[in-house]
Amino acid sequence: MPPSPWDGVRCHPTTRPALTPVRAIEFFKGTLDATTEIDAARVFDTTLRDGEQSPRTSFSYEDKREIAAALDDMGTHVIEAGFPVNSDAEFEAVRDIAKSTTATTCGLARVVDKDVEAALDADVDMVHVFASTSDVQIEDSMHSTRADVKKRSVEAVERVAESGTTVMFSPMDATRTDEDYLVEMVEAVTDAGVDWINIPDTCGVATPTRFADLIEVVDAHTTANIDVHTHDDFGLATANALAGIEAGADQAQVSVNSIGERAGNAAYEEYVMALESLYQVDTGIDTTEITALSKLVEAKSGMDVPGNKPVTGANAFSHESGIHAAGVIENSDTFEPGVMTPAMVGATRELVMGKHTGAHSVRERLTDAGFEPTDEEVRAVTRRVKDKGADDERVTMQDVEAFAREVGVSEEDHEEVRA
Repeated sequence: MPPSPWDGVRCHPTTRPALTPVRAIEFFKGTLDATTEIDAARVFDTTLRDGEQSPRTSFSYEDKREIAAALDDMGTHVIEAGFPVNSDAEFEAVRDIAKSTTATTCGLARVVDKDVEAALDADVDMVHVFASTSDVQIEDSMHSTRADVKKRSVEAVERVAESGTTVMFSPMDATRTDEDYLVEMVEAVTDAGVDWINIPDTCGVATPTRFADLIEVVDAHTTANIDVHTHDDFGLATANALAGIEAGADQAQVSVNSIGERAGNAAYEEYVMALESLYQVDTGIDTTEITALSKLVEAKSGMDVPGNKPVTGANAFSHESGIHAAGVIENSDTFEPGVMTPAMVGATRELVMGKHTGAHSVRERLTDAGFEPTDEEVRAVTRRVKDKGADDERVTMQDVEAFAREVGVSEEDHEEVRA
């Protein structure tokens, strides 16, 4: 019988409120109606560790506690709180997060005695030890040898295992590591008692099919649970994470808003919503808090969320094009995924006014504001909206109301609404 994804993970007991029913929407019948590839998947959040390694980003003690609390309340399975040996402040933040959250709290450590001891002293539930395994990093970053890396990795895993703490091992730069040596490392740490093996695409060079093949190789040489960590250098991080899960991994490491080293990590919000909506997997995450979480991390990290960011960007559920807006007004499933709605992620839908706006959208906005426009008046207001949008100017609802008054749209119901 294969090991459960929950084996070796020490979690605190917790009772969470029932999640809102908007989470479960059946996948549409059609060409992509295939939702059986993944049965279950866990969420390992590394916003507070790898996310904080984003250039020019630094979380204060209070920031870390606030973000950790939000992640915990949402039901995140593992929170990598930081690198305890890094500083006294980092140690205190990791220790206090471990004490105050119900999620499994993880601390990072190199295969160095002082790192491992600092993580254990922080009383985390899981220690994540790592060592470079690609030749370029062994030689030019660790200034070591394959034999030495293997020896130190085994010793670090054994030390954590002996303490009774869950241990995860990462062969850093696994996707640029000689496969025979990677298998040798995987087998060695498995024999040493590792609970989880994380396969990191440290430099973001994996592609989904190749990464899935690699996970299958690793799975064939270990009895440990498998975790994946993917970077976004080519925009493939979330796709690679999901490919890893499809191939048999139990968990993926993600960060909110995709922040992290260089181009960042697989995005928490994209990974969770893909699992929930596309694969129909109940992650246990309260997805209705995703937008609020994104905004919190955006504010604390100082990294703005692009408007076209999937799931949480300002445009994710916004429509300007006349054809799209008209369809959405009739039935939002026409030009939105359908299996992911604004309500599911705690967002709202918006009809944006601009040069692409159509009459349906203008009529909808005028009616909502209490006006009773005729067809001719709608066309007149729409022309004004398009003209202003074409001048590269933002069209606000105040502008639309002003245009309506210019063309003489009745405001009788508008006054009643105000009263």
